[in-house]
Amino acid sequence: MSDWLDTLPETTREYLAGRKPDEVECVIGDLPGIARGKAMPASKFATQKRFFLPNSIFYQTITGDWGEAAGDAGFTEPDMILKPDMDTATAAPWTADLTLQVIHDAYDQKGRPIPTSPRNVLKRVVDLYRKQGWEPVVAPEMEFYLVARNLDPAKNIEPMMGRTGRPAAARQAYSISAVDEFGPVIDDIYDFAEAQGLEIDGITQEGGAGQLEINLRHGHPVRLADEIFFFKRLIREAALRHNCFATFMAKPIEGEPGSAMHVHHSVVDKATGKNIFAGPQGGETDAFFHFIGGLQTHLPQVIAVLAPYVNSYRRYVKDHAAPINLAWGRDNRTTGLRIPISEPEGRRVENRLAGMDCNPYLGIAASLACGYLGLMNDIWPTQSFKGDAYDGGEEELPKVMHDALDLFAEAKEIREILDPEFCRVYEIVKRTEYDEFLQVISPWEREHLLLNV
Repeated sequence: MSDWLDTLPETTREYLAGRKPDEVECVIGDLPGIARGKAMPASKFATQKRFFLPNSIFYQTITGDWGEAAGDAGFTEPDMILKPDMDTATAAPWTADLTLQVIHDAYDQKGRPIPTSPRNVLKRVVDLYRKQGWEPVVAPEMEFYLVARNLDPAKNIEPMMGRTGRPAAARQAYSISAVDEFGPVIDDIYDFAEAQGLEIDGITQEGGAGQLEINLRHGHPVRLADEIFFFKRLIREAALRHNCFATFMAKPIEGEPGSAMHVHHSVVDKATGKNIFAGPQGGETDAFFHFIGGLQTHLPQVIAVLAPYVNSYRRYVKDHAAPINLAWGRDNRTTGLRIPISEPEGRRVENRLAGMDCNPYLGIAASLACGYLGLMNDIWPTQSFKGDAYDGGEEELPKVMHDALDLFAEAKEIREILDPEFCRVYEIVKRTEYDEFLQVISPWEREHLLLNV
């Protein structure tokens, strides 16, 4: 046991402070990004190098149903081999006992990475960059809402009650007072993040009622996706401590802005350590423009990954702080692709299309795949957009999940990069979810169609 504890990351050892953990949660993210796995006594985990779960966890829809994606072998649910990535071992500080959580990677019984595992999909894309001598770098931004407890799906979601005893007010973007309203929840978020060794670059109030944004420092794509995976859980746990819910739905409240997962991208030359988007004199390089061109060309084909649910498309609404186009512009938040103000060495491209409801591994992988194709195929972008892109830009994104999946099905280059088997399964599962949604009759239909048609 002591040898195993000595290999833990430094922050985790500091959290334990010489104590022995009681339990270890062995987790892996499924297609929606839900933590699946097993919990076991720490003494048992110390003696095991692997454990097993059926591969069917990647065929499951968000409702708990199953997509018919097992293939020719049939739905036999063979076991995958899950191996811990001990670099991810971290605390679960909200638990009553001393618990650690460890992210695992999935392999088949011949030791090959399972292609439908989202973490493996992202690793596959990162490896393509590395084969070209590049290291992709990302910095995600997480938007989410703190809302009142909602136990009835038929009831509208409402903002949480702030510490003043009043519901969170809308249209208070960047207000420090508004952030203070959620002070007790934010304090727990900070404490949990510190215990887990997760670094927060900043928290701001966003434009929606009870909507917050957490910015993460830039780094390796897999590590940052792991952090978002952990953050979603810790934020939910912090909210529950204060009698409210945290939601990462793309559009939880009618009339309020949606929640995005903006991803900032840059690429470093492994040999020199320099940002390939900046030239020797600090100018914008061909690689910079090609990356943008790849995003413009291929992002429509991966919208089904960046906007994975029917609710996701409610976010793409004009003038609601969400992109509706593939234009790019410098320091322009009305374009789908934004170039933030920076020094040359920090030059980056911000992809504003992904919703916070997407799986972080898959969302980052899809965005990187588009940029990679731009770099490899020398794709040039359009002219940069100046002015309000809501007024002057075209709406270039699919409006519904069905159309997004059709584009995804036809994207040969993208499917080869992400892995054809992953794409096959993902499409089946998402079409199954869409069919499930079509069986539900909404209040709008009952109100306007029941007696009028």
